[in-house]
Amino acid sequence: MSIQRKRLSPEDSRAAAIRAARDLLIEAGPQAVTLKAVAGRIGRTHANLLHHFGSAAGLQKALIESLAESVTAEIGEAVLRARAEDSDPREVVDLTFDAFDRGGGALASWMLLSGNEDALNPILEAIHRLVDKLGEGHDGDVPIQQQTLSLVLTALGDALLGGPMAAALGLPRETAREIAAGQLRASMAAKRSKAE
Repeated sequence: MSIQRKRLSPEDSRAAAIRAARDLLIEAGPQAVTLKAVAGRIGRTHANLLHHFGSAAGLQKALIESLAESVTAEIGEAVLRARAEDSDPREVVDLTFDAFDRGGGALASWMLLSGNEDALNPILEAIHRLVDKLGEGHDGDVPIQQQTLSLVLTALGDALLGGPMAAALGLPRETAREIAAGQLRASMAAKRSKAE
């Protein structure tokens, strides 16, 4: 008895593969994101995924593009809400840190260490677009590019070493998030006092 596979459009097949790759990344880490593992998850063949992505590196790049787009969209909305409501920027910090904690940081690092030098391009391009969008009409003491650099590097470092480093220093696990939120709060306060 043969199993009938549901016929998917190329777009649906590609989207299913990226969702499965994201699940594997979260569950088992970047080394688990292989064509074979993803194909098995979605009931497709290795050859089918090769057709869509060209290679495992192509699949990983598509995954990182998808992660970058969804995360920067969420962060952008949170930043705009924080500005409009004059609220605490901790939501922006948490979204950024969560994006890297959920495998984005490990995947980017693993791809770079594996020789895939353009691995960070999708993340950098998505962040650049977000910063350009958020920078429109934003006139703070600390340029948004500097705030973004500090936040992203802190979140990436925390995703890779935050737990062990906080433990070694006897600090609560949330300390890096609090530091990042404090920096954003200080920047917002400086901007408010300058406007008064």
